[in-house]
Amino acid sequence: LGAKGNGAIIAYDLASGDERWRWNAEGPEYASPALLTVAGTKQVVTLTEKSIVGVGLSDGKLLWQLPFAPARRAYNAATPIVSGQTVIYTGAGRGTKAAKIEKQGDGFAANELWSNPDVAPQYNTPVLKDGLLFGLSNRGNLFCINAENGQTAWIDTAAHGRGFAAMLDAGSCLVALPSTSELIAFKPAASEYQELAVIKVSETPTYAHPVIAGNRIFVKDQDAVTMWAVE
Repeated sequence: LGAKGNGAIIAYDLASGDERWRWNAEGPEYASPALLTVAGTKQVVTLTEKSIVGVGLSDGKLLWQLPFAPARRAYNAATPIVSGQTVIYTGAGRGTKAAKIEKQGDGFAANELWSNPDVAPQYNTPVLKDGLLFGLSNRGNLFCINAENGQTAWIDTAAHGRGFAAMLDAGSCLVALPSTSELIAFKPAASEYQELAVIKVSETPTYAHPVIAGNRIFVKDQDAVTMWAVE
């Protein structure tokens, strides 16, 4: 909560609403927190205005921290992705990185596993599926990164807007909805981009995250909410 230079991660008691703890060393960014458990310790992992941090879920104490400050017109908008003890984080202008969080003595250490300086989203959180990371870059291109070593598997040449998008795992396929209001379905393949369908779902830009329920997709544009049935 809060603003640049004056914010905090705050925990509230669910029953009473009373504040339980706060970590107030940095202000917030657009990313949402994720939950990580290492050596039995639950941690809240999130991007702040200058860093990625892990704080104790029970007491809010800082457990580890890595610098990740945006430059110029970039933001920390992608929610960190947790896979086991690995945290993948990404931001325009700084690429995509992975760190392993390990118990070290009485504390914890965040050790970098890999760094891909070439590909990163701006306003969307990538999807991790079968060891592959899929997202829409800040230049509007769909991409795939090998999440084991950080190498770029492919980048599609088509541009879809200015980096605003939602990326969803729909089981047998992945679905992307950029601000161009074109719903894109493609295969979660490492070899190359394999497009399955492109459906125009609105005449106005789409910024809200769509909802998939069975074979139905709910889309909110600037004027309405529509339901699409996929057959």
